[in-house]
Amino acid sequence: MSLEQTISKEIMEAMKAKNPVRLNALRNAKKYILEAKTAGPGIEELSDAEVLKIISKLAKQGTDSAAIFVQQNRQDLADEELAQVAVYREFLPAQLSDEELTAEVRAIIAETGAASVKEMGKVMGIASKRLAGRAEGKDISDKVRELLA
Repeated sequence: MSLEQTISKEIMEAMKAKNPVRLNALRNAKKYILEAKTAGPGIEELSDAEVLKIISKLAKQGTDSAAIFVQQNRQDLADEELAQVAVYREFLPAQLSDEELTAEVRAIIAETGAASVKEMGKVMGIASKRLAGRAEGKDISDKVRELLA
């Protein structure tokens, strides 16, 4: 069963369970998936990787929105966003710990032979693809910069 089909099934279960937060989050994900499918001619199915990219983007947006709501003293809205982010994270692969990220980036640096921050682009190109969905882009960038410095 594809990830898109799983989300559709989960929407039905959330309706039956009368879980509005989960239902809203899943419907939002489904909306973005449908928009991506209708964005260009000839796109009938999205791969699971493309669906994961959409869900990852929604999780990041929700986290960023929650941070803004906290700054504006709107904890109620922040809690709602974070609850939806928790639903999105159920579909994402487990995030790398700091130690795992360090080990992965060190391996990529050794593989590319990069020796200075000037070669950061070479490392980031590979790291971004290899660690997509398992680590935030900013965290990858910070770790690469730290290890090349």
